[in-house]
Amino acid sequence: MADPSSYRPRPGEIPDSPGVYRFRDEHRRVIYVGKAKSLRQRLANYFQDLANLHPRTRTMVTTAASVEWTVVSTEVEALQLEYSWIKEYDPRFNVKYRDDKSYPYLAVTMNEEFPRVQVMRGQKKKGVRYFGPYGHAWAIRDTVDLLLRVFPVRTCSAGVFKNAARTGRPCLLGYIGKCSAPCVGRITPDDHWDLADEFCDFMAGRTGTYLRRLERQMAEAAEEMEYERAARLRDDIGALKKAMEKSAVVLADATDADLIAVAEDELEAAVQIFHVRGGRVRGQRGWVTDKVEEITTGALVEHALQQLYGEESGDAVPKEVLVPALPDPVEPVQQWLTGRRGSGVSLRIPQRGDKKALMETVQRNAQQALVLHKTKRASDLTTRSRALEEIAEALDLDSAPLRIECYDISHLQGDDVVASMVVFEDGLARKSEYRRFQIKGFEGQDDVRSMHEVITRRFRRYLAEKEKTGEWADGEGLTDGDRPTNGAGAAENGADAAETGAAPMHGPAPTHGPAPTHGPAPTHGPAPADEPALTDGPALKDDDGRPKRFAYPPQLVVVDGGQPQVAAAQRALDDLGIDDIAVCGLAKRLEEVWLPGEDDPVVLPRTSEGLYLLQRVRDEAHRFAITYQRAKRAKRFRAGPLDEVPGLGETRKQALIKHFGSVKRLRSATIDQICEVPGIGRKTAETVAAALARATPAAPAVNTATGEIMDDEDGAPETTADAPGEPVSAGTPDERRGQER
Repeated sequence: MADPSSYRPRPGEIPDSPGVYRFRDEHRRVIYVGKAKSLRQRLANYFQDLANLHPRTRTMVTTAASVEWTVVSTEVEALQLEYSWIKEYDPRFNVKYRDDKSYPYLAVTMNEEFPRVQVMRGQKKKGVRYFGPYGHAWAIRDTVDLLLRVFPVRTCSAGVFKNAARTGRPCLLGYIGKCSAPCVGRITPDDHWDLADEFCDFMAGRTGTYLRRLERQMAEAAEEMEYERAARLRDDIGALKKAMEKSAVVLADATDADLIAVAEDELEAAVQIFHVRGGRVRGQRGWVTDKVEEITTGALVEHALQQLYGEESGDAVPKEVLVPALPDPVEPVQQWLTGRRGSGVSLRIPQRGDKKALMETVQRNAQQALVLHKTKRASDLTTRSRALEEIAEALDLDSAPLRIECYDISHLQGDDVVASMVVFEDGLARKSEYRRFQIKGFEGQDDVRSMHEVITRRFRRYLAEKEKTGEWADGEGLTDGDRPTNGAGAAENGADAAETGAAPMHGPAPTHGPAPTHGPAPTHGPAPADEPALTDGPALKDDDGRPKRFAYPPQLVVVDGGQPQVAAAQRALDDLGIDDIAVCGLAKRLEEVWLPGEDDPVVLPRTSEGLYLLQRVRDEAHRFAITYQRAKRAKRFRAGPLDEVPGLGETRKQALIKHFGSVKRLRSATIDQICEVPGIGRKTAETVAAALARATPAAPAVNTATGEIMDDEDGAPETTADAPGEPVSAGTPDERRGQER
């Protein structure tokens, strides 16, 4: 590992002008290429204290052994030179997009004497018109099959074409009218080239003019009583319209634009591009990249634009490019795109209307592409095995952690504090084993104390299950407060079980999670020979035969957080006398792995499959926790004083509100008046009146636009002190999401 100070340029050597710089390693290989408006200011950022650098940047500068630069006149030249050098050197630390599949294009070989229509993949060739890319090759072939009726362009290979010319007999398409048969001289080379040019115009979106021309010719043929020709033109128009229907109209007619969306996490990013031509989505493609360097969304967009248009020119670069974030600065990129096209290009973020709606669709596709990429990567057995081995090696475990449990705390400014427990077995999520917790030992915001409570409650239940099955020696590891009894202790455990049972993400909440069929080896000694610990045998089932909730111990507990959360989790296990379950924490900011009692974190390599698995486990715990927290908060916001009335269901609550119009009027009603509501007896009416008398009316709502105080008659929701509504000062939805943990 090199010391950056050993190759740092002397003061005054670096020019204060635009340019492109290259970092090389000890073998003179280029490992990073960058551009800068001011080389002096940019390079100075790399030669500061290593502790202040992002981990990925730190790895790059310590891998490098020298730096060199080239001065250019403008930022546009710097952009062009950067792209050329990245293509030439393929630096390991630069963002490199890779196609998540090989996309097919519809190609027309206009550089040949007799142009040919075909499906092509791979590198583009000069003189060939390309349309797409398309998601599937069959989509192209279906479209071409419809269009050949109107534009009978050659589609055969060179060998078939030469054989037909030699024998004087065209292929089958020539006989059925889907090829003009230039091979046997039925059409001149110039006429066939014009036919191919019309085909390209139609595919490029200029459809309206051609359809109107055919309709005019059909009408003229009908007037001249050439009914067979009119019928053929009618069928041609139908075929063209059917081909057009395969591409949905999404924007105004004649709109040419590319829409680019980015979905990213700390390690990877997925880019999706929709190509809109003539107002229709003509193609779609996507890339996935590792985030080797510290990079913003705008910089990801800039790299995507370079890769998308670096080899293109003319109409291949559309008039409008819509992006989720603009590069910084945006002017050089816009000038570069204008130079590639030869005319003005608008690079902007859509703000409203159809274009913004379509951008949201592209963004959803990018999110799905990133999830699919991660799922494919995680589902590979070899990759999962390597990830578990890397975790075991990094954390110094005796064996691979085949069962991992991860815990996360979620709240909104200290309210509705909840926790989640997610389970991964053999590197795959086991959603039936997920559990969620309400923090009930205290009130307020204290993630460390919350983590201690959750770990204590989960493993107290585990010890109770072990004692019931006889696996735990009498008195070993259980304190008096933890030991389950037939009295209060059992009641507490029962309540805990009811409260922590969580639904998987789809379907109703399971009463008990199923036992794993390929779970980890037991950690508390070997299983008896006649009772395997990893099956649904009698030891791991309740009396009714259902699998137990917390009967399976993990080999590794992961907490979302750094040193404080890890220390709290380890302290909870120590208090319960459990010493054979490993604990670690994953701090999100720098993806550092923290171990109990260690002052320095374990830093796994960026390319480590073990780090990827830990990150995926942590993210899943965070998602599960925040979903529960939001649902709990929404339920609390919807609560009202009638919810506290025992035996009053939703139907009768709505009947009361409908009859009186508001809770305020219901509160002022007498018992006899309440009894007039259908379905409400006198006893229920007395209960309702008593409950409303105990409830404290909420402060009146305020219309923030006018300052007007709104009472119940104005439609303001009435809440109680025990079930407050969302305060006006809580901020916008985006601000509230920012306050969530």
